[in-house]
Amino acid sequence: MGFRPFVYRLAVEHGLTGYVRNQLGEVEIVAAGCASKLERFERELIERAPPLARPELVETSPLDAPAFDDFEISPSSEASDASIFIPPDYFMCDECRTDIADQADRRFRYPFTNCTQCGPRYTLIEALPYDRPNTSMAHFELCEDCDREYRDPADRRFHAEPVACPVCGPSLTFTDPACPDDQHEEAALSATVEAIRDGRIVAVKGIGGYHLVCDARDEVAVARLRRRKHRPRKPLAVMFPADKEDALRSIREQAMLDDESASLITSPARPIVLVRKGGDYDLAPGIAPGLTEIGVFLPYSPLHELLLSDVGGPLVATSGNVSGEPVLIDNAEAEARLKTVADAFLQHDRPIVRPADDSVYRTIAHQPRPIRIGRGAAPLEMQVPWRQTVPTLAVGGHMKATLALCWDDRIVISPHIGEMNAPRSLDVFEKVASDLQALYGVTVERIVCDAHPGYTTHRWARQQGLPVETVWHHRAHASAIAGEHVRSGRWLVFAWDGVGFGEDGSLWGGEALLGTPGDWRRAASLKSFRLPGGERAGREPWRSAAALHWECDLAWQPDRDPEGLARAAWDNNLNCPTSSAAGRLFDAAAAIVLGCDDVSFEAEGPMWLESLCRERRPGVDLPLTKDAEGIWRSDWQALLPMLADESLSAEHRAECFHASMAQVIVDQAIKLRTEYDIDHLGLTGGVFQNRFLSDTCVEQLSASGFEVSLASALPCNDGGLCFGQAIELAARDQRNSADG
Repeated sequence: MGFRPFVYRLAVEHGLTGYVRNQLGEVEIVAAGCASKLERFERELIERAPPLARPELVETSPLDAPAFDDFEISPSSEASDASIFIPPDYFMCDECRTDIADQADRRFRYPFTNCTQCGPRYTLIEALPYDRPNTSMAHFELCEDCDREYRDPADRRFHAEPVACPVCGPSLTFTDPACPDDQHEEAALSATVEAIRDGRIVAVKGIGGYHLVCDARDEVAVARLRRRKHRPRKPLAVMFPADKEDALRSIREQAMLDDESASLITSPARPIVLVRKGGDYDLAPGIAPGLTEIGVFLPYSPLHELLLSDVGGPLVATSGNVSGEPVLIDNAEAEARLKTVADAFLQHDRPIVRPADDSVYRTIAHQPRPIRIGRGAAPLEMQVPWRQTVPTLAVGGHMKATLALCWDDRIVISPHIGEMNAPRSLDVFEKVASDLQALYGVTVERIVCDAHPGYTTHRWARQQGLPVETVWHHRAHASAIAGEHVRSGRWLVFAWDGVGFGEDGSLWGGEALLGTPGDWRRAASLKSFRLPGGERAGREPWRSAAALHWECDLAWQPDRDPEGLARAAWDNNLNCPTSSAAGRLFDAAAAIVLGCDDVSFEAEGPMWLESLCRERRPGVDLPLTKDAEGIWRSDWQALLPMLADESLSAEHRAECFHASMAQVIVDQAIKLRTEYDIDHLGLTGGVFQNRFLSDTCVEQLSASGFEVSLASALPCNDGGLCFGQAIELAARDQRNSADG
């Protein structure tokens, strides 16, 4: 982050002598001088720190030391007890952007320009301390000019470990299977631009992996990309050129930006941000079919900057992978696995040590909320008051996998890995688990996983020969929100998602949990129903719609089941697990209102349903009664006539449904408040990625006197489960220890 050269320059400025050195995550500074200068120096270490640094003064003490002639930067220490911090990858800073645009600069149009304030970190570090020999840049020997910059404490590239230039650094290659001759450097970039303008798809290797790129205004190219990638309708992210005067100008031509989204798009993380399409939107219709939002982001590396500038318009830039798997990082593997998707490849010879897909955010309740953490945001470190008794690996769930390395009061959450139903996902998962332990110098002594025995992560945990603890799915969700917003007192957490294995053997997903981490109890839920086909219902929403009708003894003959096999199985309770999942109610509503019988990606139907919502309207009153086990349950049956009423517009029904579900939460919260003292209320689980629902809930709950918290550092979906598992286990241990 350029902290040591900053300390050097500051010390010289104040006329101090001594040294600064890196100690694996901590910086040791020995400074000698008069008291007033030392006092000002200490204060300005914090006040004037580099933009990427977040320094904290851990300890200050007087020292008897020999006199120093000057101030210097000493070699890094490898002290075994040091506190290690691994930074994420950073976007290109303004100074480097100026360099690549300056014809007089030796890095003019060089795609791998960086300095201490920008460039890759996590994806090129092979070992610590963070010195060049311990990165994937080790085999690029510095030229005389770069070496001089690298060793000059007054230069902003002093010990910028990925530093390089056209003479000594990585280089570009354009490969076209239809052409026998590869193109290199500027010719490679020109060939890529030409290919994109010709409507072709190019796999472009970036910082943390590959993108599949095509012209965002070319519907034929977009349709071809969808067909080849077997991604028929899932939205595609769009990267826009960054105008020199106004970085967001080209995005504003296509989308409506609120202040929160605009700030996030231009933040150092440079994530993909979901924003509403604008009135003049003219990109290819196939980018986000049926939706009112698109995912937009800006170039974050010199290569992307040059590519977008040369093309002169927005590009589809979707993850270069087989759908659901981690993004590809190896040149040969990318060519082999993407050869049926990409027409050509723009690659480079800087190895990517581990993948980091793009982060995705959405503004919900006037604050950016992560949908997926990756490049620029992870690895993410959290410090919590619940200490682990032994170093622990929390392995999350089955979808949207992330994992967490936990020891003492520290938790490090990995970037997004992917869906754990493919061999490559497990391979990357294992590598990330091993890498985090090696980088942080921590060896795990136990594993915590989801209680669902069918999850890949659960089975993997059982095979590692270490003690294994399990955490119920929705307890992990509840502990994640309580762990992020550390507050004393009792929580009421609404954990709404698709499905998760429940403590009674059913599929939960519309739960209200009362308590604190390590001590949750189910206090409210939704009326349960049996799902024909079990897990297939998540991909075939008609099954959820049928289940609701059949549960109420109402006629419903799905077009997708003309022979009545699903009904026969339901009547005989064959593969029809009981569920209380809110996510399945949203699926059912989408099937009834929009005819969304099957989907090509998770939550497609609910996303279409939400996109219809514009105005707040009254919902349908749903009865709330206590069952035999003392759990308050909301009965959704009264929704069915409204959802099926074709005299009402689809928009009206979608808005009414969302209002009704928000009212369920308000009614349950108010009812539970009459029975229990509730200090804090949380909303978590994948359903609360729905902005219209979440905004409505927050507004109405706040008006009813509740203090409402949503996830802001971690995804509310299963991407935050590993964090919640770690919190739940540590709190459980702490509670058991106290009980003695």
